[in-house]
Amino acid sequence: MRIPDPTAASVFGLPLWLVVAVGAVALFGAFQAYYWIGRRLGDALYRSRVGRRIGRERIERVEGVVRRWGALAVYGCFWVPGLRHTLPWVAGALRVDYRWYLVASALGCLTWVPVASFGLYSLLWAWLSLAARSPALAAAAALAAAVAAVAVALLLRRRRNRSGAPAPEAVRSCRDA
Repeated sequence: MRIPDPTAASVFGLPLWLVVAVGAVALFGAFQAYYWIGRRLGDALYRSRVGRRIGRERIERVEGVVRRWGALAVYGCFWVPGLRHTLPWVAGALRVDYRWYLVASALGCLTWVPVASFGLYSLLWAWLSLAARSPALAAAAALAAAVAAVAVALLLRRRRNRSGAPAPEAVRSCRDA
């Protein structure tokens, strides 16, 4: 099996850097749309199909993060899976100052997209290179990564269960007050 040269990387015939740049612009546009949709929905966010799917308790936890950290939470959400998909809506519903939201989401896109794209790309090429030299070792590495991911997920779940989080009915949003 011949592995192509990663320095001449392309996706759909386009240079990888261009695909990553287009992805960053698309993500930035999506973040702006999420903010304005959340702002438009406001309290209806909780009753919407998206709100019901995410769950009121989760949205209320994200509310707390946004209230405490503001625009810094917007930047930080890029680095936290799950939060990245919820926080922009909530920031809009809470009417976070759009100027700060704009700056934080731009900085998030400019830093997270290249790190995630090139990091994942590097991991993929390293694994393919290993697979070309030793398919058994590549399979073992993939299995070890899967076992590690399951172990981390179980540890996080156990930690969350032990943390003594309040029962959902005890969690209150500022909207309930």
